[in-house]
Amino acid sequence: MGEINEITEPDSRSLLSGVERLVVKIGSSLFVDAQTGDFDRIWLTALCDDVIRLRAQGMEVVLVSSGAVALGLRSLGLDPGRSRLEDSQAAAAAGQIVLAHAYQELLHRHGVVAAQVLLTLSDSEIRRNYLNASRTLLNLLKRGAVPVVNENDTVATQELRYGDNDRLAARVAQMISADCLVLLSDVDGLFSANPQTNQQAEHIPVVTELTSAHWAMAGGPGTAHGSGGMRTKLDAARIAVDAGCRMVITNGHVMNPLTALENGAKATWFLASASPRAARKQWIAGTLQPKGRVIVDAGAARALSRGRSLLPAGVTAITGEFDRGDAVRIERADGVALGCGLTAYGSQEAIRIIGLQSGEIEAALGYRGRDEIIHRDDMALKTMGETQ
Repeated sequence: MGEINEITEPDSRSLLSGVERLVVKIGSSLFVDAQTGDFDRIWLTALCDDVIRLRAQGMEVVLVSSGAVALGLRSLGLDPGRSRLEDSQAAAAAGQIVLAHAYQELLHRHGVVAAQVLLTLSDSEIRRNYLNASRTLLNLLKRGAVPVVNENDTVATQELRYGDNDRLAARVAQMISADCLVLLSDVDGLFSANPQTNQQAEHIPVVTELTSAHWAMAGGPGTAHGSGGMRTKLDAARIAVDAGCRMVITNGHVMNPLTALENGAKATWFLASASPRAARKQWIAGTLQPKGRVIVDAGAARALSRGRSLLPAGVTAITGEFDRGDAVRIERADGVALGCGLTAYGSQEAIRIIGLQSGEIEAALGYRGRDEIIHRDDMALKTMGETQ
């Protein structure tokens, strides 16, 4: 069993300061009574007030919200304790309307647009779906909206069986290169044992490196900390920190929980060793297998060295077969490798726009695609043997 890595009590205010992009995951137990299905509108109003305040500080905020199934069960007159999988899926369809309307109304009173995005965990694992979701979320943030991501429970089954969407929230944080992920939970963070059954359980304020010992603390399936509980939160932490995103678990059963976190509420922070940008560059450079080559001219090579994106005008040749989102090698005409990146076009489309100006892409393809073949954020270049 690995050692436990922890440091002294962290300063939540400093860990949240400087955050530009924040993902907040909200469990259904926080605003829906598990027994009655009643909607705690007052709590959700306070949370939305927190979101507006953080936006005023310059943060972009994405909400990943559960609750549709719980709300829908009440609407359809179903017993939460006796509902089958297909009942939960039907309830999700009914409850989703209630949930989306609540977010729309509470954010609109501040003049902010709420945008619903339905995803499943598998969408984060299918490359094309991942790219489409990522671009949509980033575009919504760019236009000042607050995306509200909900699990698409009408077609998903895994999330319903496990009853938890922490991993989905971590995938969303990864998709948009978020700086911080907040899991609003019904516990104060990670403990050395289950605090509900062990009075000697010690709270762990900071984790600098996840080890097998942390999963042992979380307990096995069927326990209060088991599947759908603390174990999936640790799974989420691993996804987040690997993407350069720090994560925090804190108790959401308070009014204005994000303000409470800033003011020092008990929590467990999982710290990342790299920034989201650096982690993404390392992933592109060291993990993905290139499926083709993009040959660039001297002018494009100079532009890339200055941090520019790769435009079609600077491409002289395409080799290999690849789809949009695949990794490709970027090379000079003399065969020198400049790096690699994720292409915005499949090979067949890329060949058709070689040498064109961005304004000519639509005429060549019949639709308005991206201006660049590889965006600078999706590129890892080699400089003096290093990746930049």
